[in-house]
Amino acid sequence: MISDYRCSVRTPDDFDEFWDAALDEAARIPLNAETVALPLRTSDELETFEVFYDSLDGVRVAAWYCLPRQRQGRLPAVVFMPGYQSDPAIPKDWARRGYAAITAAPRGKLRSNAQFNPGYPNLLTHNIIDRNTYSYRGFYIDAWRTIDYLLTRPEVDPERIGVAGSSQGGGLTITTAAMRPEVKVASAGAPYLCGFMDAIALTRTYPYQEISDYLRLYPRSRADVERTLAYFDGISFADRISCPIIMNIGLQDNVCPPETGYALHNAIGSENKRLYAYDGHGHEAGRYKHTAIIADFFRRHLQD
Repeated sequence: MISDYRCSVRTPDDFDEFWDAALDEAARIPLNAETVALPLRTSDELETFEVFYDSLDGVRVAAWYCLPRQRQGRLPAVVFMPGYQSDPAIPKDWARRGYAAITAAPRGKLRSNAQFNPGYPNLLTHNIIDRNTYSYRGFYIDAWRTIDYLLTRPEVDPERIGVAGSSQGGGLTITTAAMRPEVKVASAGAPYLCGFMDAIALTRTYPYQEISDYLRLYPRSRADVERTLAYFDGISFADRISCPIIMNIGLQDNVCPPETGYALHNAIGSENKRLYAYDGHGHEAGRYKHTAIIADFFRRHLQD
């Protein structure tokens, strides 16, 4: 049965050592956070800011940050993770619900293009045979440091932080919930970056097709590619997740195959997890219906 699908990825023996070293390196980099008011994007009900902070390799990362203008005491916060191709949207909807809301914009998006921009397609295979220089090493750290930014904000309750996203945002939600214990609740939609090597056998669509294209040109690199990707596969991170988490997938998704979604859900360590599988839906994974489910899930865990 598809619900019992097991991906071929195996967590490397030194997985924890690799990522602990990356986090230690990042911790030695001052955040140097800057929060810039954007009057043009601000209204009577919301305040909007552009945020900047430093990350690995000297990259200065940008993000959008929104706050409800009327607030009392510290606010719950939500990090919204971006998709693969699109730049992050300003998270006004989350702020209207009463959250301090930030959309992460890891390297290659928004203002960091001048510092790192392998392009689309190409991000998925940039330095793919070297785990230490692979594009997603810095990309993951950039996303995780959004939590560090929230922890500097006096209006944010550090005990009420959630993370959400779909597609690449779903994959980043998985890694962030796994690596940042400050995350108290998570929602991962149609998660990309999970079951890489299985996905290239299950689908012929981009972005995973980038890996197939690379291996066609460099067939002798397959073992190196597999070794690298095992360190970045969401399934390798999944057993670290302990917070309440929901997932949604489309059973006709030809971008992020549902088989990998089931395998990921089965690997998640949290005892409080639920998978919503939408038949008749592709990569949008039932978003129209599921958006209300996410909002209610976060309200119950962060606001009630």
